[in-house]
Amino acid sequence: MFSLKHLLAGLLVLSPLMVAQAAAPDVTTYKVVPSSTDSNIRHDDFPDWVMFDRHASPGAPLVLFMPGTHGKPGNHGELPLMDLIVAQGYRLAWISFDNDISVSKLCPHNPDPDCSMAFRRMRVDGIGPAPVRNPPAESVTSRLVHLLASLDKAHPGEGWGGYLADGKLDWKRIVVSGHSTGAGMAAYIAKTREVARVVLFSSPWDDIHLPGQSCRTAPWLSMPSATPLERWHAEYHQRENTAKLIADAYAALRIPTDHVHVFTLDQPADYARHEHRNPFHKVTIRDARYAPAWKAMFGQAKDVAPAG
Repeated sequence: MFSLKHLLAGLLVLSPLMVAQAAAPDVTTYKVVPSSTDSNIRHDDFPDWVMFDRHASPGAPLVLFMPGTHGKPGNHGELPLMDLIVAQGYRLAWISFDNDISVSKLCPHNPDPDCSMAFRRMRVDGIGPAPVRNPPAESVTSRLVHLLASLDKAHPGEGWGGYLADGKLDWKRIVVSGHSTGAGMAAYIAKTREVARVVLFSSPWDDIHLPGQSCRTAPWLSMPSATPLERWHAEYHQRENTAKLIADAYAALRIPTDHVHVFTLDQPADYARHEHRNPFHKVTIRDARYAPAWKAMFGQAKDVAPAG
């Protein structure tokens, strides 16, 4: 396990403002309402945020970032992380999707061991049966396809259509990332198709905990990965309520141990009063003192871009 304790020793503590200022100065942000790209989208129709530096190559990898349960793109506290992603040379699609309930509410006590995999398949691809339902048009993949096609039509010459191949996502040009529920979706995507990189924030922790039995990780976490393991990167805070479950899930995913960052810092002085139930969960994508680890997890876009 990698700890920030030594990495941060002697470093200047970074404020969110400082991280934002470190971002490229010519960042463009498009805010796109999902239903404007596909009229079949009815739920969680919150504006997607598309952020990029106009000086970056149109061939740069695209980061797909998915928020946690009830999360929405544009959360002010998460902008320093998004600015940093763009400053690393990426283009960013910070999207909304049907995230009104989490796997942890429905699946740990379900006798079907594939409950959580079915849940994530439904949200990502719109395919059932599953313990939740969403129309195929509201799946993550369909939303992103329509967002990119819409951007390509509205802004020809910017290269948004380059992330599509024959109308489908060219996953090898896409980095999948997210927090909590969104990170679980990113892990499922990377397990089932080859992506450019995976960056997980404090999830998944899909588990099975039936009466009279010990807790165990969901079987899908141990499936072979379509994405090479060296492309997987993840973090969690050692004082999250679900820290052990997350650590067990990362082990089941076989993420290289030197790619797993264990955050250890105390809460920022004014943060804990806003998050009473699990304060160390959300802070992992909001505390800019973790910027060195964020950079290591995403790397430079130029080092991630596929050959050619």
